[in-house]
Amino acid sequence: IADQNWMEAWKARYQPILVGERLLILPAWLESPDPNRIPVKIEPGMAFGTGTHPTTQLCLELMEVHYDDGRQTTDRRPPSAVIDVGCGSGILSIAALKLGAEKVLGVDIDAESVKNSRENAALNGVGEELILGQGSVDEILRGDFDFKSAPLVVANILAPVLIRLFDSGLADLIAPRGEIILSGILDHQAESVVAAGNAKGLKLKDKRQMGDWVALKMSRDV
Repeated sequence: IADQNWMEAWKARYQPILVGERLLILPAWLESPDPNRIPVKIEPGMAFGTGTHPTTQLCLELMEVHYDDGRQTTDRRPPSAVIDVGCGSGILSIAALKLGAEKVLGVDIDAESVKNSRENAALNGVGEELILGQGSVDEILRGDFDFKSAPLVVANILAPVLIRLFDSGLADLIAPRGEIILSGILDHQAESVVAAGNAKGLKLKDKRQMGDWVALKMSRDV
């Protein structure tokens, strides 16, 4: 009963969040206050990624810019496929599809996160275009899922984990001339994450900050 009361109190405080120019993180039990924005409905459950945290919002901002830039340049279509490493609640995977991705692979080492992502995908009318599974970089590169690389990779985890994943082949998930959005990084950790990406041939393209938290966009030019 105590847990139920806490959840009800939390729900009462959780309001729609405007992100970037076009996105809206919408609690599943509320109606959209802005019909001109793209709603991403979330029933958070126990998984990370309610949309209230700066790291999630920074990722969404960079994803939106990525897709808008792709539409404005004649030589580059928005990425048709996305890989979301550590998908949590599925919020980034779902947003990628709503922004224009044709298919997304979302993986998480936590089975509860994969289950929560499936539930949130259903809330948003997302079906087979979102492939979900338990695992991480090793499993993707091993060929356990439908594809091994994508023009856009997103990883909102934590800086020490990101650095470790670079050693496991995180950069190999990025298709030639593709990009990766990294978050879950505190300001003082950004330099070491950039260095780990540089060591794998990636270049820093953009950096966004909200409070102490940072998100990075890096590109693979070949």
